[in-house]
Amino acid sequence: MTSTERQPLLHDLSVTLAAPTVVLSQPDGNLDAAAPGAAVQGVFHADVRAVSLLRVTLRPDHAPSGGHPGKTPPAAGGEDAGTAAGAGETVGADWVPVVPVMNATDGPGRSRFVGLAQALGDAVPDPTVRVDRRRTVTPGLLTEHLTVRSTATTPVHLAVRVEVAGDLVTLDHTKAGLAPGSPAKPTSELLSGAGVLRWGDGAVAVAASAAGATPDAEGSTLTWTLTVKPGESADLRLAVEVSEPGAVVTAASSRPTWQRPDVIADDRRLHALVAQSLDDLHSLRMATAAAPGDTFLAAGVPWFFTLFGRDSLWAARMLLPLGTDLALGTLRTLAAQQGTRTDPAAEEEPGKILHEMRRDVFDDGMGLRLPPVYYGTVDATPLWVCLLHDAWRWGLPAAHIEPLLPALTAALGWIDAAARAGDGFLSYIDHSGTGLSNQGWKDSADAARFADGRLAQAPLALAEVQGYAYEAALAGAALLDAFALPDGDRWRTFAADLAERFRSRFWVSDQHGPYPAMALDGSGRPVDAVTSNMGHLLATGILNADEIATVAARLAAPDMSDAYGLRTMSSNSGGYGPLRYHCGTVWPHDTAIAVTGLARSGHPQAAARLIEGILEAAPAFDYRLPELWGGDARTDTPAPVPYPAACRPQAWSAASAIALMTAMTGLDPDVPTGRIHLRPTGPLPVGALTVAGLTVAGERLDMTIGSDGRMESVSALAGLIVEEHPASRA
Repeated sequence: MTSTERQPLLHDLSVTLAAPTVVLSQPDGNLDAAAPGAAVQGVFHADVRAVSLLRVTLRPDHAPSGGHPGKTPPAAGGEDAGTAAGAGETVGADWVPVVPVMNATDGPGRSRFVGLAQALGDAVPDPTVRVDRRRTVTPGLLTEHLTVRSTATTPVHLAVRVEVAGDLVTLDHTKAGLAPGSPAKPTSELLSGAGVLRWGDGAVAVAASAAGATPDAEGSTLTWTLTVKPGESADLRLAVEVSEPGAVVTAASSRPTWQRPDVIADDRRLHALVAQSLDDLHSLRMATAAAPGDTFLAAGVPWFFTLFGRDSLWAARMLLPLGTDLALGTLRTLAAQQGTRTDPAAEEEPGKILHEMRRDVFDDGMGLRLPPVYYGTVDATPLWVCLLHDAWRWGLPAAHIEPLLPALTAALGWIDAAARAGDGFLSYIDHSGTGLSNQGWKDSADAARFADGRLAQAPLALAEVQGYAYEAALAGAALLDAFALPDGDRWRTFAADLAERFRSRFWVSDQHGPYPAMALDGSGRPVDAVTSNMGHLLATGILNADEIATVAARLAAPDMSDAYGLRTMSSNSGGYGPLRYHCGTVWPHDTAIAVTGLARSGHPQAAARLIEGILEAAPAFDYRLPELWGGDARTDTPAPVPYPAACRPQAWSAASAIALMTAMTGLDPDVPTGRIHLRPTGPLPVGALTVAGLTVAGERLDMTIGSDGRMESVSALAGLIVEEHPASRA
């Protein structure tokens, strides 16, 4: 970055969400975007910060005459109100914060905070007054339940104040690290016994209400005065409602999008990881305003809290073992936005699948300026084809596939045109000069490097994208054949030719032997840094068995695998840094993709090493896997080092838990042929494993794998033959 501003840090924030609404707060539950280093705190609704200040404080108050919890007597907390009852209580004292002692997630859209009111209660070492704060987020609504509990020996008299305001700035403003905007001018009123504060800008409207509280004249606070008797408690409620009639994204349907499995393993970390991941994925469900019945996953909180082609596709693909509804919603949503024209400013091309969609132009203030619908991604289109094919194999009915066949043929057409334009490979370049300079999943400006650390120049043809294109060509051919459409043979020929070109152009060698380069640069030179890109090739089919074994060995080597998961770049490569966004960190989805390929291709030991790294990392993040973390070796740090600006939760990180679990089961259905293949990998890194409640072709599937890695039981499904294949021991 050339600006003095920096992207705000996220790793220590409490996150509570139900798409498209999310709260990012301090660990005590308060948020204040104006505080130093806190520019990203707030209540965001899609791409707008509706609330930039939400702070609960309290102070001792006088003993009210005839008052009771929730009622506000005259002159509460006034300077001449006299001496209040209760040890240590004085009138006119400053407002003080609640001292935090605990915060935790409490299920989808829920968080709990516990704090102490140290200025109140008995003058003894033990705390006698505490404040429990239960936060619940549903789409467009934040609810806070505050409970003041007392074990003091005399009544406690206090005032509780909530400061609340909103600046209504957009997400790109906060991501750039800019100072908060001026709070919107509020109005205040008493309505049916509730204090209400309102503000808005014509596009977004916000209302904060609190039963029994009094708003101040400036419209910035809501205040209760309370008396809490010994052994009793007082309950308060605050609600913040946000509405945006013109939003492009909205809440998903309340109908469950997938079935939730029960997971039991000797290693209990797997169960905890899957449980938290499913909670987070539930909260990330989203739809477009144009098609509210089609659910997809928002990519991540807060920077990517919307539809992202690549991210949403990978997450849906990883969740196929739980059902095909999410895949269908994702496919439909992206097909509805599929490119129809050539527009260099938006990187739109006929048949191309979008990169991201937002309410307005996204401008980071440092040269990146993206239109509301932006197509700058080279891999989303083949991944769309792959998801359609995989969903079909997992049992997506033909009646749902047939309406998507025109989008399939258009996507294949884009792949063909892109390969022709790129000398036989799919490549990219930023045509506008204000878009993403790198357009694969490693899309930071410095992601593509040579082994000596030099940056590669576009146009770039990424290794994994050629694998995706190969897989999409064969997947497309299978779908075309199955639905009696022409050109299946042409796409099989396309795949064979692409594999031959890849084999002749991408393979390079160093002192440790051969490996696929991460890309070809604009001059056709291999970009030869040793990176995790090669791990994405394993399950695509573009490599033969010997090449797979070579890649597996490179991924299992310590320079790639001795971190808490798979490093994005070898620790021996020039340009490596354990906290470089794409050049040395660990991304769980990247690790899970490699694990899937390793397990399927018969390299369970290499897969197990990477699985163990993720399981060791998970407790450090309370099992809510972030977007990425540092690539430090496990022997160097007792826990993974957080990447401080990482999104958390992130859809494909959370979905990685399901992908890792699926890889260990060896489950590979092929519903169109009436078969379910089971490919046990041998002894699992989690010991014995039972997974109950997977979904294949709409039916429940239960399976148990013993501690020796052998399949002990699998439930039968009507009309499907279960075939178990011998475990490979590579």
